[in-house]
Amino acid sequence: MRHTPELNSARWRKSSYSNPNGGSCVEIADNVPGLVPVRDSKNPHGPSLLIPAVAWSTFVESLKDQS
Repeated sequence: MRHTPELNSARWRKSSYSNPNGGSCVEIADNVPGLVPVRDSKNPHGPSLLIPAVAWSTFVESLKDQS
């Protein structure tokens, strides 16, 4: 059985590329050990994606390589 981490104490932050006018925004939480939760800032009580931290690092590095 998998344990879903409690995200009530997660410290969420918006992407630096988010629209400042409240448009399409994603938020991530940095303080969940081993995971990077991702959510839609317009729906903060909705579902969150739980991405393994290693996979998130690989994803971010691949984006940097594209620029």
